[in-house]
Amino acid sequence: MLTKSLSIRGISSDRRLFGGMGMDASVVNVDQIVEALMRPETYPERPVRIEAIETHMSWVFLTDLYAFKLKKPVRYEFLDFSTIDARRHDCEEELRLNRRLAPPVYLGVVPLRRHPDGSLRVGGPGELVDWLVKMRRLPADRTLQKAIQSGNWTADDIRRVASLLSKFYKDARPLDLGFAEYRERFKKDVLANLAELGKPEHRLHADQVQRVHEAQLDFIESRSDLLYARIRDHRIVEGHGDLRPEHIYLGDDPLITDCLEFSLQFRTLDPVDDLAFLAMECERLGAPSIEPLLFDTYREITGDRPPKALIQFYKSVRAGLRAKLALWHLREPIVRDVKKWRDRAALYLGLADDSAGELD
Repeated sequence: MLTKSLSIRGISSDRRLFGGMGMDASVVNVDQIVEALMRPETYPERPVRIEAIETHMSWVFLTDLYAFKLKKPVRYEFLDFSTIDARRHDCEEELRLNRRLAPPVYLGVVPLRRHPDGSLRVGGPGELVDWLVKMRRLPADRTLQKAIQSGNWTADDIRRVASLLSKFYKDARPLDLGFAEYRERFKKDVLANLAELGKPEHRLHADQVQRVHEAQLDFIESRSDLLYARIRDHRIVEGHGDLRPEHIYLGDDPLITDCLEFSLQFRTLDPVDDLAFLAMECERLGAPSIEPLLFDTYREITGDRPPKALIQFYKSVRAGLRAKLALWHLREPIVRDVKKWRDRAALYLGLADDSAGELD
């Protein structure tokens, strides 16, 4: 889907194995997989050009018309892709969930096979090596992120996106979630963010870190009625979970991709939380005026009128989480730009501070 080309980092040092049955004949190391998926003959359509993007959890290979996502055989506290069955399940979940908001994009789950001649190919006969999500490639210049960066977005663009999301949330089945569980989830997240952002080696302003997280914890204690109301009014749904501007493609019929597919818990949330995250990311990119457009449309379509303090709480916690995730990039085996990630964390912390200041 994306069209931005990034260098592949750490390929030669990552020796994890892919394979169907765990036997020597069926395993292929990461280098072989990546090299194969960078060759035109690996694909039925024989593309002219192939680009690759690497993330913590996957590679995306961009051909002329399509994007193929390969899950890494990784295991973290919050996910386990260490087996081929787990990766296939996640591919199928990605397909199912993203067809909710981008049905024309997500085309299918396709096998990567070792053919009789020893080559790796997408589809066809041979021994199963792994699974790929096949997507229609979308132009990167249509994303909301690019539109904000170029100053090319309009109020109508945002209203169309907000309308799509609001109808999606309105039609979603409410999920049962206990108030104590909901409240403790935020407390746990805030304390985890505080623990990471407060580490001296990150060189963030200690007083700002403390102020932000004290305000968030105080909100959880003193304004828990606002959180309780979301449970009482059956507002919790299975949402998107990773609603960033780079995942939104503008147009008369906008498309929203890349939902958080690997964890039902992480995408079980208040729609206002989903939208607050998007508003915060738009603000980070320099477009704070998008927030009222999002929420005005949401209120009009759903009839839900969340208080401002709740929106700011969600924004503040989400910004703190993004600051923590920025710093986690410094744990990678090869860190090419330490300053970039420290600066990014500081920017998110500033956004968290701004929103925390409006919690009263």
